[in-house]
Amino acid sequence: MTQRSIGDRLDSLPLTRVHIRTLVIVGLGLFFDLFDVFLAGVLGTVLTSSFGFSGAQLPLVLGSSFLGMFFGATCMGFVADRFGRRRAYLINLAIYSVFTLAGAFSPDATFLIITRCLAGVGIGAQLPLSDSYLSEILPARRRGVLISWAYTVAFIGNPVLGLLARLLVPTHYWNVDGWRWLFVIGGLGGLTIWIAQRVLPESPRWLASVGRLRDAEQITDYIADLPGASAKLMSSSASLRTDGLAQLRAALHLLFSDAYRKRTLMFCAFQVFQTAGYYGFGTMVPLVLAAKGFSVLTSLTYTTIAFIGYPVGSALSVLVIERIDRRWLIIGTSTMMGALGLALGNATNPLAIGIIGISYTLISNVFSNAFHTFQGEIFPTAVRATAASSAYGISRLSTAAMPFVLLPVLKDHGPTAMFAVVSAAMLIMILIIAFFAPATTGRPLEDIAA
Repeated sequence: MTQRSIGDRLDSLPLTRVHIRTLVIVGLGLFFDLFDVFLAGVLGTVLTSSFGFSGAQLPLVLGSSFLGMFFGATCMGFVADRFGRRRAYLINLAIYSVFTLAGAFSPDATFLIITRCLAGVGIGAQLPLSDSYLSEILPARRRGVLISWAYTVAFIGNPVLGLLARLLVPTHYWNVDGWRWLFVIGGLGGLTIWIAQRVLPESPRWLASVGRLRDAEQITDYIADLPGASAKLMSSSASLRTDGLAQLRAALHLLFSDAYRKRTLMFCAFQVFQTAGYYGFGTMVPLVLAAKGFSVLTSLTYTTIAFIGYPVGSALSVLVIERIDRRWLIIGTSTMMGALGLALGNATNPLAIGIIGISYTLISNVFSNAFHTFQGEIFPTAVRATAASSAYGISRLSTAAMPFVLLPVLKDHGPTAMFAVVSAAMLIMILIIAFFAPATTGRPLEDIAA
């Protein structure tokens, strides 16, 4: 029994009830991550009137949660590699739920900015940790398809958020501003999924990477749904007795060694620029519509329509994600996103805006599922969560900076110029992937790491 044999056995399994249950729970956890990410853009058009934000304060609110996500992603990836994927999950959602709920009671802009930042710390690593975890337990030949289904569950959060914003923001139920109910829903929903995630099994590949081969075999039996097999959910291990600083130094040494340096730098650079195309649209489109002269209510209506494309695009990615190499799928969808962004910047007709918005979100979620699957595949198990989360943390930091770059361009030069900046960032990202990304589609994780 070796780490490689555990991986080979996991890759040979058929789809079991444990796989399906895990996909649903992880997908619902991602639901609230994406709910929170796009909450900033939806609220950007309404909080100005609630708190009388100045031009300097609005970027702080839009960027504060992403700044928290940077710190959360950077730290929690290492926690997941040292203490286990399951434990990191539970810490993530607990922090997110508490501070999102606290944000509903914000008396002023300062309190809101602080709670948004702390909620971001809690949920910052949720996506890369989920990518790492699912990649480690799903069969290689169906990894992309199954991860895409988990994200399809997650992306239902986008139109749900848009619809809830459209219904709740104009209201004052029980004399409470409607936007505050969005925070209550996010906080209580996250707490519910936190309870559900307590039944997730630990990753057998992670257990094997820290020398717990017997526990890894036991949980592999459980994932295989063998009669009498039960999951050992606790993630305490001998690795807890190692020096944390020494373990972190070893992880960084591996990631910047001759074997992985190019891959590490490639993915960090990719994460800096991909946010402009993906989150630049989702968080900025309500403000773009407002700049075109649409009212807050109308902007929220169009945002709701456009957000329908997120789960639909995610479901459509199932058809192509194992048929096209991940690298070329990322490149192709990025090119289309850049073109559609420029088209939206120039559009004035309401029907055209709706069609372009849905088309953009459809394509962007094929892109998203391809790169999320990709980021969970390209690093070895011992440092997978640290590598993916740290690189993804950089994307959260660049997303936090995005309002400070894009809002002035939108204000001074208009939507077309803003989307031209977004398209330029996407072009740089395409070149990075084309020249430096490894092939991963359908390959065992151990082969990719080797």
